[in-house]
Amino acid sequence: QVHLVESGGGVVQAGGSLRLSCAASGRTFSGYSVGWFRQAPGKEREFVGTISWDYDMTRTADSVKGRFTISRDNARNTVFLQIDSLKPEDTAVYYCAAALDLLPTTATRYHYWGQGTQVTVSS
Repeated sequence: QVHLVESGGGVVQAGGSLRLSCAASGRTFSGYSVGWFRQAPGKEREFVGTISWDYDMTRTADSVKGRFTISRDNARNTVFLQIDSLKPEDTAVYYCAAALDLLPTTATRYHYWGQGTQVTVSS
């Protein structure tokens, strides 16, 4: 019953940056962890990062650490994924999801999913 909407994707040159947003419709993220996943064509769904709304704790995948930053905006009830130094291999559909566990990294722990936003990185 939690409706999530991602936005901020687009086509960016390698080395550029994007800031993705995940907003919950009609409620706050209080009590949830909010995760980011990505899936490229023909690839498995990959964990990117997650944040605990209540404790402001984050966890990011080693593969993106140093380039990807997850944060929240309390006033806007929004979670952000800042992506810097984009690489062509970052091209994927990026999804946000909500879980009741603390900072889970597996997709099966997330029960509410957005529809995704496309990130395309050109060479």
